Amino acid sequence: MNTKEFKKALDALVKEKGISADTIYDAMELALTSAYKKNYKSLTNVRVSIDKEIGDIHVYSYKTVVLDKEHEALEPIMIEVEDTEEEGAMIEVEKPYIFDSRIHITLDEARKIVPNIEVGETIEEEVTPKDFGRVAAATAKQVVIQKIKEAEKSIIMDEFADKQDELVSGLVAMEDVRNYYINLGRTQGILPKSETIPGEKIKMGSNIKVYVSKVESTSKGPFILLSRNHYGFVKRLFELEIPEINEGIILVYSVAREAGVRTKVAVYSENSNVDPIGSCIGEKGMRIANILKELGPEKVDIVAYTNDKVEFIKNALSPAKNLSVFITDEKKQEALVVVDNDNLSLAIGKKGLNVKLASRLTKYKLDIKTIEQAKEMGINIVS
Repeated sequence: MNTKEFKKALDALVKEKGISADTIYDAMELALTSAYKKNYKSLTNVRVSIDKEIGDIHVYSYKTVVLDKEHEALEPIMIEVEDTEEEGAMIEVEKPYIFDSRIHITLDEARKIVPNIEVGETIEEEVTPKDFGRVAAATAKQVVIQKIKEAEKSIIMDEFADKQDELVSGLVAMEDVRNYYINLGRTQGILPKSETIPGEKIKMGSNIKVYVSKVESTSKGPFILLSRNHYGFVKRLFELEIPEINEGIILVYSVAREAGVRTKVAVYSENSNVDPIGSCIGEKGMRIANILKELGPEKVDIVAYTNDKVEFIKNALSPAKNLSVFITDEKKQEALVVVDNDNLSLAIGKKGLNVKLASRLTKYKLDIKTIEQAKEMGINIVS
């Protein structure tokens, strides 16, 4: 093996891939130790050392110093201790085993080499084979390839770890029966077809915005799960299109979504001079139009949030009007909403969607009643 070329290649790899040189050296020493034992049928204790300055590789056989061949050598082992209060407690004891010249050397023999050596210490001898360069080259290649893969996985994982619950853009690269595969640059994410907006058509090769719902490290690399029907997708679109939200001037209290049908977004501002709903709609409706363009047929209601729960519930049930709201159980977050006949269908919505979204938005269980039903309950609504 040309050690200079090896060192040069390794240095270039460290610089290009950002992999620690020590990480590669440590991995190679372990791999070369295994390769030596396998290729040279060695049962002796060996270690491989790589000179990090010039790249030279050396193999050493080491033996443990014992008193003599007649005495049993002692090997420290860990055993479980019984009859103790601590379950699974372990202690170190010494286990006797028979002298083996492949891994042991007597004290007398050892002191001929190292005069002051003591029993229990080890003594080394270089046993680097002349043709070990061939084995080392093949092993080094395998180790480097593996480390590159591991490093790239780590880099990608670091890049996407903080992107969970965020909005990213990607290229629609492939699809199968269940999923779209989105090219995100260094890696790809999976967009299940069940996580797309109902009714939308996604074209191969198109750029789309997706919400990162999960980032997970696996043996094959980062697993990135994407969505377009998650409520967080709409929230991030608002942050993207409305600078005041991104800057924290306007705050999003909550989002309730039925993907492909309707979404309600509750917003507010702590600055009395800022109109949160008007800012979200934008001049001539341009801001909300950009969001709606991304959502297709899905409708969006922008609702004013207020600390007054009664008023907030009324706002959340828009477009219904003339509502009377009673908080029936603050702890359980339950409320009664009384509406006239003209607003009953609006308050409930098609298939109960309006009240369902309002309930999610306000985090209150809402019970809708007509004025007549309220009177039967002993509640008199004054017009």
